[in-house]
Amino acid sequence: MTVHFIGAGPGAPDLLTLRGRDLIAACPVCLYAGSLVPKEILTHCPPGAQIINTAPMSLDDIMATIQTAHDAGHDIARLHSGDLSVWSAMGEQLRRLRALGIPYDVTPGVPSFAASAAALGAELTLPGLAQSVVLTRHAGRASPMPPGETLAAFAATGATLAIHLSIHALADVVAELTPILGEDCPVAVVWRASWPDQQIARATLATIQTAISPQMERTALILVGRALAAEGFDDSRLYAADYDRRYRPLGTDPRFPDPT
Repeated sequence: MTVHFIGAGPGAPDLLTLRGRDLIAACPVCLYAGSLVPKEILTHCPPGAQIINTAPMSLDDIMATIQTAHDAGHDIARLHSGDLSVWSAMGEQLRRLRALGIPYDVTPGVPSFAASAAALGAELTLPGLAQSVVLTRHAGRASPMPPGETLAAFAATGATLAIHLSIHALADVVAELTPILGEDCPVAVVWRASWPDQQIARATLATIQTAISPQMERTALILVGRALAAEGFDDSRLYAADYDRRYRPLGTDPRFPDPT
């Protein structure tokens, strides 16, 4: 029997992979992070499934529940919001499963930064402005930041910053980034990306604190970077008419000759 860790996406119940949906439908036990995973996704559970909200549970409680289901021969759907590769607390669960000899697999989900960029209608990597996206956070109670991972250090690269779990420290974020990026640097805050009550605030580092509503807390994502409001960027060379590429060979001596 297997524990299937499934990224349940950013909120919209249809932003779920087909694999994730099918695994949920095949598992008689489902553990989900009830504070963030929409209940509509639980409609994919089979009739009679045991559905458990892990929000009020400790890690020990969660692992005991998984062990009980495994001993009974049940496959388990373990749902986390967004994608499991960042800030999901999956790593500590996998470590314990390995120690217990319980099999598991991982199905990725749509991450919140991707849903936020979609809500903004924005590409976060624009030619000549930014070719990297840094997924990071402000220091918090749950996990301290390693010494070298500071917002200032990341901002100095010019990359677009996707700052998670940090809306409560927005004033600190602004104070740390402004000396490096300037007061006019574009900022967007997306609250509950892809949910029906999604909210978006667009501003600059100088104005973002007054642009957000009091409701925009907890699950809000802060995006910072010149790519968020740029219009004067270069076109990508990928589709340039004079760009010799594998699927459009050009000239008398193309880099990738047409095999026909």
